[in-house]
Amino acid sequence: MTTTDSPPVEVHLTPSDLAAALAHDVRVGLTSDPKWLPAKWLYDEHGCELFEAITELPEYYPTRAERAVLQAHAGEIAAEAPATTLIELGSGTSEKTRLLIAALEAGGSLQRFVAFDVAEPTLRAAVSELSSAHERLAIEGVVGDFERHLDRLPKGPDRMVAFLGGTLGNFDEPNRLRFFSTMASALEPGEWILLGTDLVKDPERLLAAYDDASGVTAAFETNVLAVINHELGADFDLDRFDYVARWNANLERIEMGVRSNGPQSVHIPALDMKLELADGEEISTEVSAKFRRVGVSRELAAHGFDLVGWWTDPRGEFAVSCARRTTMSDSVAQ
Repeated sequence: MTTTDSPPVEVHLTPSDLAAALAHDVRVGLTSDPKWLPAKWLYDEHGCELFEAITELPEYYPTRAERAVLQAHAGEIAAEAPATTLIELGSGTSEKTRLLIAALEAGGSLQRFVAFDVAEPTLRAAVSELSSAHERLAIEGVVGDFERHLDRLPKGPDRMVAFLGGTLGNFDEPNRLRFFSTMASALEPGEWILLGTDLVKDPERLLAAYDDASGVTAAFETNVLAVINHELGADFDLDRFDYVARWNANLERIEMGVRSNGPQSVHIPALDMKLELADGEEISTEVSAKFRRVGVSRELAAHGFDLVGWWTDPRGEFAVSCARRTTMSDSVAQ
């Protein structure tokens, strides 16, 4: 449905949809072996506040590094991909994307910006602010889950889909490849995808970024249990869980979760479910894969995308890459 508010916001994800999805994910994830919870449930209002605090921590470099890339190279990106429509997945406040919007407007191509996010209140505030700042630009919002609603992307010529913030790294490899396949179906030949990817580096540097000395990341990851308490009436005692972050060298990713401090029973009344946790048993809450250029290029090429631009911050810690959807003849030629 589309609201009558201005800017227009198309809603594909209602509160009841979110409640049903949370109940499904909790039931499936906490009855699996090993146990897991999807990272998207970390981001309730308090979780968003904690994540914003994380981005300001001295140890957490990705946000600053990606902003540095866009500040230095937004003009080059706009020249390589002169999009008429820019669609941002997981847009949030669209803070960093404003650099890209400004560059595309300066280049004379951009006519429309579409913010796509799961959090309706945040999205509405962001598109309203952007609409005031860019009066000549058509601004729209889409409330949806980019794991379920990418087939609802607005149509239009010369689109570029931006997926920034390193969020691609939250997908394990099968889900990442599924994402690329969906994007290949959604975009027309000649259109672009812009990715923000954190790069492989010294594990000590990585672990410090995801296990900060002040404990903000620990509070953020543990907050998913508070979400389940609030939404499903569970009785998780957050003080009885320890935060765990480790570097998996084989898969080149940070793995985060919570570990039960002693055996315990947890009741989840909304699911009529009793959860038994052994001492030391872990619940995975998030992964953050790290990338190399050759791997990004290979995965894109396998799904019909040609890497046409690669930019990094001065330290080479984070990359923003641009890929163009190829035609069938282009794919055969490659």
